Amino acid sequence: MGIRNYLIGGVSGAGKTTVCNELQRRNYHAIHGDRELAYQGDPETGTATDGFKPEHHIWHVDKVRALVGNQDEPVTFFCGGSWNFSKFIDLFDAVFILEVDLETCLQRIDERVALDPTDWGGRPEEREFCARLHQTKEGVPKNGIIIDATAPIAHVVDEILRQIEANERQRR
Repeated sequence: MGIRNYLIGGVSGAGKTTVCNELQRRNYHAIHGDRELAYQGDPETGTATDGFKPEHHIWHVDKVRALVGNQDEPVTFFCGGSWNFSKFIDLFDAVFILEVDLETCLQRIDERVALDPTDWGGRPEEREFCARLHQTKEGVPKNGIIIDATAPIAHVVDEILRQIEANERQRR
């Protein structure tokens, strides 16, 4: 949906949803990928699967392609995580990876679960999974621009926008 398209990823609790909300608050076109594009499916084939497995949290590739192809907006941010990002990562002008320490990650998950006990990360096996992913960075693009997401949200979003502006200046 943008002339320029950016992916904002990171592990659970890194702040992807909060960044998306802040971008929208600032009137940027930002898509909550985990809400608007995600489903349970095989990361290789895209075939829908029954039940819930965190490693089957994928995005509809055709929807991502269609949104990127629509150039109604000057900039679109796709925020969230997807285990099949390799199927569409090449569509983005840049990828930003929100990074936080494990303690911050787990604290944010605890805060989220306190508001909604059914939210991801509330069960012990989910916390263990989150901790493992935090350590291994599985499911997170490897060559993204690292953003320190322990900073206040306004600073995190300002840094993403600063990086984009700097990249644009270099292209000219």
